[in-house]
Amino acid sequence: MNTLIGTYECKVDAKGRLMLPVAFKKQLASVTEKGFVLKRAVFQPCLELYPMQEWESMMQNVNKLNRFKKKNNDFIRRFTAGVKSIDLDVSGRLLIPKDLVGFAGITKEIVVTSAVNIIEIWDKDKYEKAIDDAADDFADLAEDVMGQDDADGVS
Repeated sequence: MNTLIGTYECKVDAKGRLMLPVAFKKQLASVTEKGFVLKRAVFQPCLELYPMQEWESMMQNVNKLNRFKKKNNDFIRRFTAGVKSIDLDVSGRLLIPKDLVGFAGITKEIVVTSAVNIIEIWDKDKYEKAIDDAADDFADLAEDVMGQDDADGVS
């Protein structure tokens, strides 16, 4: 699958249903039939929507962990906590389960944004705060992560 592109403001109805933005539906058209996995994010109070093939690829890596190491078991348990298999309904909506709505603090207004090969689902206020909070440190972060002068990583 190609990388996803876009950030959209959306609404969730009273039942927790989200109409996936048309641009994402188009980008995900080839993988929609297999469904998705929705889970809690590791570092932020948001949700991550994985196309099934991306989830299966992630699980191949997780499955290589030695389960006789406590920290690996703890990681697996936490990483997969609240994981749900999700399909779009006939109207192109996905239902966000109540426990995941609670985890992410989702109200009516949300932001649905691409994160390379997955989609993040945020409560709008929390998203804006996360972006604002990271703004001051982003230049330093960009330099640390992407600022390598050559392929060997010598700066």
